[in-house]
Amino acid sequence: MLVACLAVAQTPPEEDKSLAAPVFSFNPVQSEHEVAVGDQYFSQGNYTAAISRYDAATKWNDGNAVAWLRLAQAREKKSDPQAARVAYEKYLEIAPAGKDAAYVKRRLARLRAGLG
Repeated sequence: MLVACLAVAQTPPEEDKSLAAPVFSFNPVQSEHEVAVGDQYFSQGNYTAAISRYDAATKWNDGNAVAWLRLAQAREKKSDPQAARVAYEKYLEIAPAGKDAAYVKRRLARLRAGLG
């Protein structure tokens, strides 16, 4: 009796495109979609998933001030004041006179004072 060995061709992990990190290019529509999905997660209290979506939104459109604001708020909910501060600062860089600028300045002042 002859036994045949079959070798299953497997792609090495470093060449498997399904495992590759996503490539982001400017896409404001996708950015807004990510914010909307992030808002759903945020409203459900799933701040980790919300952070993931808001972070993706900032990668699709680095100038999306709302995404930076929501990312900061979600990071505060996850007790990450340093990361929240960075996101709030990015919001002010993009929209220094934006409708939420006064709120962001107050939150930054509290975070800098260690009051959370």
